[in-house]
Amino acid sequence: MGSKASLHLREEEIEAIQQETGFQSNQIIRLFSRFTCLDKEQNGFLTRDDFMRIPELAINPLADRIVDAFFNGGEEHVNFRQFMRTLANFRPSSAKTAEDSPNSRTNKLKFVFSLYDYDSDGMISKKELLQILKLLVGANINQDQLSHIAERTLLESDTNNDRHISFEEFKTVMARTEIDTKMSVRFLD
Repeated sequence: MGSKASLHLREEEIEAIQQETGFQSNQIIRLFSRFTCLDKEQNGFLTRDDFMRIPELAINPLADRIVDAFFNGGEEHVNFRQFMRTLANFRPSSAKTAEDSPNSRTNKLKFVFSLYDYDSDGMISKKELLQILKLLVGANINQDQLSHIAERTLLESDTNNDRHISFEEFKTVMARTEIDTKMSVRFLD
């Protein structure tokens, strides 16, 4: 059904990915090797099923939301470059990390915010909080308790009283959270 994708990266591709994501060339080569291992059909792209074969991801209660982050606009495939763009969010950052860098604190927070913002309207509603809470705690907490937690979260986070959490409000709530330790991925080492 067509030729198989090339299993090698050209030097200019590595340099372009390095410029775009901040990964070092040895990291790009190592991640390309892992990408090709996940690409069982050797088509040069990954599907949602390919991602769900990653054991650590498959057991994560937010797996579907994380996998969704790799797929833009309903796409069904992710090529290596798209894969690397999303992974760049998980690179460690420092005080010297540029604000426009994919792994800046702001971009990491935008990534996490997008996991909560199911309808991508730039706001987190009580309904969306409930959806995430259900994923995180499953049947361990009843609906009334979940609703109370979501309501309390809204009360503590919603500074303009519009019954939603904007990105700016989310950013304020997350100000003291060490996002780098929360967004570490073992296979980036």
